[in-house]
Amino acid sequence: MLKGVIVKGIGGFYYIDTERGVFETRARGIFRKEGIRPTVGDHVRISILDEENKKGSLDEILERRNELIRPRVSNVDQAVIVFAAKSPNMNLDLLDRFLLLAEEQELEIVIVINKIDKDKKKEYEEVANIYRQTGYPVICTSAEEGIGMEALQQVLENKISVFAGPSGVGKSSLINATYPGLELNTGEISEKIQRGRHTTRHAELIRISGNSYIVDSPGFTSLFLNHIPSEKLQYYFKEFEPFVHECYYNGCVHINEPDCAVKAEIGRVIDPMRYERYVTIFQNLKDEEERKK
Repeated sequence: MLKGVIVKGIGGFYYIDTERGVFETRARGIFRKEGIRPTVGDHVRISILDEENKKGSLDEILERRNELIRPRVSNVDQAVIVFAAKSPNMNLDLLDRFLLLAEEQELEIVIVINKIDKDKKKEYEEVANIYRQTGYPVICTSAEEGIGMEALQQVLENKISVFAGPSGVGKSSLINATYPGLELNTGEISEKIQRGRHTTRHAELIRISGNSYIVDSPGFTSLFLNHIPSEKLQYYFKEFEPFVHECYYNGCVHINEPDCAVKAEIGRVIDPMRYERYVTIFQNLKDEEERKK
């Protein structure tokens, strides 16, 4: 059998990138019986049915390192989380939710602030500094003016990277500017509703160099975190990490407890607004847990 990677799945067909080209395959019926859904990014083995026309049968799915739900893709190395400096305006609550989901999946994370040419007051610089101090690499870009493309290209090398972020922030435009010739679909922002039109219809793995793939995926305007236990939320805020075990009380969740090492760092290592968003998300998760009892 031939090994490969699922680069696209659409209409019941799965397209497998192999050393002998891309094969169009159908999955064996046993996957459906066992409730297994082939996913973009899966490493698989296929049988060749027609070499000339590149047709095959998807016979085996190898073990996954991880699996994202939105977008549905597996075996990702890093998340490139893209927000716009302007048009649409940056939503830091939504950014933190993307970060939480990527942290939960133990992905490497790169934050990209795009459309910096539209922010004449350069307000994006304050946001970039907050997240750099938190410990995240931040790349400031303009796909339109070609700013930051080389830095972005460097972080994509030899990785499978998923691009995520709200609609209209320029994910497809960034990929096109970094790798001319891919020609992914792009859309315009609606001036009236300040949301992007969805131009990417399904997750697709795109080879950009020998061992480098990217996933261009549909944009989202809200993310649900209800599957994360409230007491574990603290471990997904990167800047809390040095202090979570230094609190006086075991089981401290860093909200109402006295002698809290995390709260002692607010305004120093921990940005006050990031902490406030932690408290809000924690309470939301706690309320949902109480509702389900």
